[in-house]
Amino acid sequence: MAVKMRLRRMGAKKAPHYRIVVADSRYPRDGRFIEEVGYYNPMTNPAEVKIDAEKAKKWISNGAQPTDTVRDLLKKSGVLD
Repeated sequence: MAVKMRLRRMGAKKAPHYRIVVADSRYPRDGRFIEEVGYYNPMTNPAEVKIDAEKAKKWISNGAQPTDTVRDLLKKSGVLD
């Protein structure tokens, strides 16, 4: 099972916000997920990011691969070096 940390789109049309989730890579983008790790709201100025660092580090140490966007968010929030 290939596990990824990725964004799950929420919100209304033209007003997105995202949840950062851990999911099997075979599931659809907004489908089933294993655990929610945080959220990202690009509509505010500045963009709002909240990540549970302990959960994120646990999943990365267990082999979860973050997508490019999630990796950037993790670096900006200080979870990754």
